[in-house]
This record gives sequence, C-alpha cells and structure tokens, in this order.
Amino acid sequence: MSDDTPLAHSPPTPVAVLGDGCAALSLAAQADRLSDYALSVIAPAGTVSTQDHIWGFWQMPWLQDVLPLVRKTWSRWTIRNAETAVVMQAAEYPYHAVTRQHWMAHCMARATQHGVTFAEDRSSLGHGVTFAEDRSSLDDVKQRHIFDSRPPKRHPDMMLQHFIGWEVRAAAGSFDDSTAILMDFRCDQTCGMHFIYCLPFSDREALVESTLFSPALVPDTFYETAISSWLNDCANVSDFEVIRREKGAIPLGLMARHDPALSGIGGNGGAIRPSSGYAFSFIQKQIATGIARVSAGNALGFVTPHRPIDLWMDRIFLSVLRHQPQHAPQIFTALAARLTGDEFALFLSGEATMALRAKVVSAMPPWPFMQALLRPEAGAKAGMP
Repeated sequence: MSDDTPLAHSPPTPVAVLGDGCAALSLAAQADRLSDYALSVIAPAGTVSTQDHIWGFWQMPWLQDVLPLVRKTWSRWTIRNAETAVVMQAAEYPYHAVTRQHWMAHCMARATQHGVTFAEDRSSLGHGVTFAEDRSSLDDVKQRHIFDSRPPKRHPDMMLQHFIGWEVRAAAGSFDDSTAILMDFRCDQTCGMHFIYCLPFSDREALVESTLFSPALVPDTFYETAISSWLNDCANVSDFEVIRREKGAIPLGLMARHDPALSGIGGNGGAIRPSSGYAFSFIQKQIATGIARVSAGNALGFVTPHRPIDLWMDRIFLSVLRHQPQHAPQIFTALAARLTGDEFALFLSGEATMALRAKVVSAMPPWPFMQALLRPEAGAKAGMP
C-alpha cells in the first residue's frame, strides 16, 4: 500500500438539540467550533414564540459575540428605595441590553451558514427515536448525543420572577439615558418583592418594567398600575405612548430536567441563576464552557454554570425573599452601597471571589439570614439532577 494513501476520517457525530429557544440557537451559532459534530435543531410542535424581549447582561469574557448586537450600554445604574438612592459606576463591566429578536436572528443566520439543520417535528430525528415517553429506545437516545433545551419542570409552589414591561415613547428629555435603573422599590410592596426596572434607550424611549418576586402571579392590572404610577410620580412622565409590551414568568430555584433521560442545556441544564432568574449570560457561559471542553479533547456536554457555594447562597437568599420580602429594599440598597459597580456585576454574573462573597454577606442585615439558615430549604441538595 502506498504511503500516500489518505487517512480515513470519521464522519461527524450527530447531535440533536430539542427546542429552538435561546440555548438551542446559541449553541447552533457555534457549530463552526464543533467540526466533529453535525448539529440538528428540533423544534417541538407548537413552540413558536414571536414575542420580543430585552435581555440584560453585564459584559463578561464569554459574551464577546453579543457585543456588536447590543442596543444600548450603561456604565452607570441606580438602585433605590423610598429613602436612599445609590448610583453605581462600572469601569470594566458595563450593563448591556440586546433584543431577543436580534440575537436569535443572528444565531439563526450563523447556524445556517455553518450547516446546522432545522426541523419542526420530533420524529425528524429518525432511527425510531421520537422523544415519546416510551423508554425502550433509551440506549439509542443516549448514543445520539441529544440535548434537551425545553423548559425544566418546576414545582407548583416555586418562587417566580414575573413581570410586565412597557417600552414607552415620550417627549424629548423625559429620560436620562446615561443611567439605567435596575431596581426602584418605590412601588407597592404588598405582594412580594416588587421593583421597577427602567432601561432608557434614549432621552425619549425606555423600557419600564414592573417586576415581582413571589410564588404567585398577580393580575396584569397590578403591574400596569405600577408602571403608570412610577412614570407619573417618580419619572415625572405623564404623557407617553406604549410602543411595545412584554410579559414573562421565570421560575427561581433548582428544577428537575424536562426529561430525566436526556441531557439538559440552557435552563433545562441548570443555567438559570436560582436567586435572580438571570439566564442569558449564564446560557452563553455554559455553552462556551462546553465548547472549551471539546477543544481540550473531551466529549460535548454541558453542566450548570453555577458554583455550589453560589447555589447555597441563592437558596438562603430565596428563603428570605419568600418569607420576609419586606427586607428586600434595605438588602439591595445596602448591597449597592457596599460594592463597587464592577463588584456588583461580578457577583451577579457568577464570577465572585471568596473575598467578594464575604463582602456581600457582610452587607446583609444578619437577622433575616440567620432565620433563613434555620429553615429546611437551607439544607436542600444543591445542583441540577
């Protein structure tokens, strides 16, 4: 045999991602970095969503691909209650906003360019694997590298981060677009931890969102009244036009995978930060870590991007918010006053050092957290099944 005989190359390993949300398309957009895998995105029937959302995140190393698409960036943000306003300034980690529509379109274009295939029905996987509840083909499922990005299962009594947002247009000079308002607690606190979130895109346009942390949803009129009241009473904006609406509910805490037989990715793989509901940045971090593992010679796989100590701290914090939400305005303004803007960004992005975690703990009022430590949920098992 000639020494010039070309070496045979193994065909790419087929990988199917079930679901077509942020995690699935964010992975598909990176297909060019996974040359040993052939990606397919399978959208279960009836999952089409046309509602746009604003996704906020602090600049972190794993988010470089997102930066060209951001709609607006803020190096200053405010957290305030009825008595105190704290303005935070970031030198290295500014806060960005990107629209779901722009990010998903970007991912779809890149995925198509890199040869990712898309299908709309579970049966498109072939080989008799249809994701039915029948476990007879479980071994085949495992061999096919299937990652499930469908929403995880949540307990009926879980804490939720739920909201309604209005994107409004008003007269010139209505908003200070140099400073985002991450939390303004000057609103009704009777139903849980409640704050107004305002992202001013210009001096005329802003997203104003009423956000509530509680186990139960409330009527739409609760959020809408809060938005109108804040615009009138706090922002001094009485004449405005609502040009877009968004609405959502994000489960908080640890959740079981949608299907225990399938490996998870995104929220179904533990990417949602349990105490805040932040997901976009952590999904990108999870995918970047998985791709880095492949580059190091490991098989493609995804793990939760959260450290065990952060999951434990989140359980304690959620216990306080569930049982003593009246402390929330004091807790967040005290935290903002104690940390720099960059420290605040690192902590909420899961990049805190032990010294920074200690600084966060020292800023908290001790009694509510001591009580939380004694509750059963403080000892719950950390991690994603």
